Amino acid sequence: MKSLDLDAVRAFVLTAELQSFTRAADALGSTQSAVSLKLRRLEEQLGRRLLERTPRQVRLSAEGAAFVESARQLVQAHERAMASFDVKRRRLVIGISHQLVGSELPGLLKRMNQHDPNLVIELRVAGSREVMQGYDDGVLDAALVLQPEEQRRHGEVLFDESFAWIAAAHWEPRAGHPLPLSTQGETCSIRMAAVAALDAAGIAWTEVFIGKGAALVGAAASMGWAVAVLARRAAPAGTIDIGKALSLPALPTQQVVLHSALNDRRSRQALGTLATAFKNLSAA
Repeated sequence: MKSLDLDAVRAFVLTAELQSFTRAADALGSTQSAVSLKLRRLEEQLGRRLLERTPRQVRLSAEGAAFVESARQLVQAHERAMASFDVKRRRLVIGISHQLVGSELPGLLKRMNQHDPNLVIELRVAGSREVMQGYDDGVLDAALVLQPEEQRRHGEVLFDESFAWIAAAHWEPRAGHPLPLSTQGETCSIRMAAVAALDAAGIAWTEVFIGKGAALVGAAASMGWAVAVLARRAAPAGTIDIGKALSLPALPTQQVVLHSALNDRRSRQALGTLATAFKNLSAA
């Protein structure tokens, strides 16, 4: 068998992770048709169908599932080999909105470390406004934030984040009592939108827990203490979206946007790895 086309293998891994030819093409800076062609040729070379394609979904076939981990290791080994000459330690200071940071953070950091072990990541987590202020002041090399439609600024839009009313599966409202909320405080734009929607619907509410970060807000929901205003993907295990069951108003979506002016290859590749990881989370 001829040697595998590494670009095609990388396209396969990304398509499998993101479950979308379009998302994979965006991550590769390519086109959907080019990615589709690479994958078709890879399948022809292997004599295996790696992906099942439908109008609404792209998923691994049984043979693709058997191949994907080895393919991922091949791509990672290539990236480590290419980074062998980047022995100089480089610091990258990244600010991330605390609404975006949940239990998946260790996996994100692991992925970036595998990409470039000599890259020192300094991660600063705060509200989107504070993160953008740090970026504007030149304190941060990159900023990953939630961005309302009316506050659109130039940046790379990764995906739309959807929010929900998250509660423990066993949680039940108490008759005659206001809806207990777990939020990130008055400066949070999602919290402001949530309470405004409740007020407009005539639903009484009270704030019983305030935490900075999706993990903390979600913890209050997990223990049955409150209903968390939280991104759906960040909902902790054992919790559910109770919005429909309680006829709660819909919450707005916000764009997740990556801002950075860095142009050197090493930094852009690291930020590309981070962006792909977040896109993967949104597709899960």
